Amino acid sequence: MSFINDDFILKGESAKKLYHEYAKDLPIIDYHCHLIPRQIAEDYKFKNAYDLFLGGDHYKWRQMRSAGVDEEYITGNADDFEKFKKFASVMPMLIGNPLYHWTHLELKRYFDIDETLDENTAEMIWNKCNELLARDDFTAKNLILKSNVEIICTTDDPADDLKYHKQLKEEGFACRVLPTFRPDKCVEINKPGFTQYINQIGVKSYNELLKWLNSRIMYFNDMGCRLSDHALEFVPFGSGDAEAVFKAKMSGSDISSEDEQAYKTAILSFCAAKYSELDWTMQLHIGALRNNNTRMFQKLGPDTGFDSINDLCIAEKLSRFLDNLDSADSLPKTILYTLNPKDNYVLGTMLGNFQRAPYKCKIQFGSGWWFNDNKDGMEQQMSALANLGMLGGFVGMLTDSRSFVSYPRHEYFRRILCNLVGGFVDNGEYPKDWKNLEIIIKDICYYNAKKYFNF
Repeated sequence: MSFINDDFILKGESAKKLYHEYAKDLPIIDYHCHLIPRQIAEDYKFKNAYDLFLGGDHYKWRQMRSAGVDEEYITGNADDFEKFKKFASVMPMLIGNPLYHWTHLELKRYFDIDETLDENTAEMIWNKCNELLARDDFTAKNLILKSNVEIICTTDDPADDLKYHKQLKEEGFACRVLPTFRPDKCVEINKPGFTQYINQIGVKSYNELLKWLNSRIMYFNDMGCRLSDHALEFVPFGSGDAEAVFKAKMSGSDISSEDEQAYKTAILSFCAAKYSELDWTMQLHIGALRNNNTRMFQKLGPDTGFDSINDLCIAEKLSRFLDNLDSADSLPKTILYTLNPKDNYVLGTMLGNFQRAPYKCKIQFGSGWWFNDNKDGMEQQMSALANLGMLGGFVGMLTDSRSFVSYPRHEYFRRILCNLVGGFVDNGEYPKDWKNLEIIIKDICYYNAKKYFNF
């Protein structure tokens, strides 16, 4: 019998009731992920279990490196089964790591495998997974449908033509696949590749860039986009001549930190005003320190498992940025995510400064992100929100994943949520008011997101 049983993580009777009766069967709204739209539209068929479980998954790559696995078996040219077997050999050491739970949830939910993955079971599990993956009902689309996913929001560059989103819409795929506007390459003026990107999109001046961004936002809106996303080490706030800064950068001049912040503030504020006009939600992902390992970045590029948590002070500039937008009546619905849990209370208190009717929880504290989407991280994020704000208004979980079998992360979240709330009930901190508890759980798992994003 698998340790992934019906009451996995659920400790008390209240937690079990909340999960099994209210949370378990709700559809999934995955409002932030990194699935590749082409793979959905073309109904990608996975070559084998390595392709499904390990291809592109830098969470797993990091742990394999920690175990001393040679890079040849991680991102190198080793045989796919040998790579899978190396990962299997690492699994028993991952006690307490969410990867252990996620992997076994995925094996159970999609392949009905109860055995735990290790070096001894690797070949049997490999064969069973591959046998099912060879079937026509284990393609990308079918895995989405098996997961009860209602809406997927991918993450897309403004220059993307969104042809795969259009294709999916025209064919009437049962799960709505919507784009998300991610203009980081236009914002990060001091990052490598900025001038090449600006030249590539055919923009010649700062005013042309604003017009281009406006036109792309409108195009994304017509294609069903309702969210933007911005990855920021910290939220900038500065003043200055953004047009002059842009011109200097495009002419090859170095840009000071102060000028960089002035430019970023202007671009982000311009976009935010447009988001507000269209009733979009702006997501700010704050606090990643990326590409720490120069040697491996040069070898493998970004998003390969060499990022970590930054420890900058974020409160003052974030406050001034949000306040400046609010003062101009151009602050959109906003979700604030922190990668550093030291800032849970910073964001948890920042929300209350800018809430505004008619929205319920217009400014949201985003779910435990990246290094925080584990049991402790989710509990800490939700406890901070409960202590400082309104847990009942929370829009809940997302996968933030490139994997088509990552949807059990929603189950994982729902179990942790129900265990947390069930603990409040069993400890006498909230009454056994099942009518209101049902509303709270169902809202956090599904209905809050459905209403908030106005899909």
